[in-house]
Amino acid sequence: MAENWYERHVLPRLIELACGMRAVQKQRQKVIPQATGRVLEIGIGTGLNLPYYDKAHVTTIVGVDPALAMHPLAARRIAAAGIEVRLVGLSAEKLPLADASFDTVVCTYTLCSIADPVGALREMRRVLVPGGRLLFSEHGRAPDAGVRKWQTRLQPYWSRVAGGCMLDRDIPALLVEAGFAPEVESRYIPGPKPFSYHYWGTALAA
Repeated sequence: MAENWYERHVLPRLIELACGMRAVQKQRQKVIPQATGRVLEIGIGTGLNLPYYDKAHVTTIVGVDPALAMHPLAARRIAAAGIEVRLVGLSAEKLPLADASFDTVVCTYTLCSIADPVGALREMRRVLVPGGRLLFSEHGRAPDAGVRKWQTRLQPYWSRVAGGCMLDRDIPALLVEAGFAPEVESRYIPGPKPFSYHYWGTALAA
């Protein structure tokens, strides 16, 4: 009961705080305006990406997220987006969506906490139209051995309070394993190094 209360009331607020930091918002601004047409957003959460969509180029957004308790926090952003947004309370590993049904898939700060990230990425590739793009921004595995050691040390404690978030996932490797050909940029953004190495860019089906 206590765990359910934490996941419903505390965790969404913590994620809103962490993922709404200025440095993270700047990362969103690098990828979200590139979305076009029919958009599938994986892990829409509290709707932090919604202000950055270009409504002149996006027709509809389907937001997938298993954490339905987070959706009330997204209501005001959906109302202000000026784009049709539909929420689906399901996990990304099995999307109840037709093949080749989206022009763009958006995935930000989500691959870290999906139990089967490669399976989810394969589903994202399946629902993209030929030539469609995956836009992503994620934190993950640091390039420095000393920082990676801290990621390993902190992981058991961090995942308990952060909804299963993994600090050291190799985002480019996951994309390639799932059948994408990614164009990736990466660097540390402001913040503690075990949490702040970021990967972002676009990916096409290989």
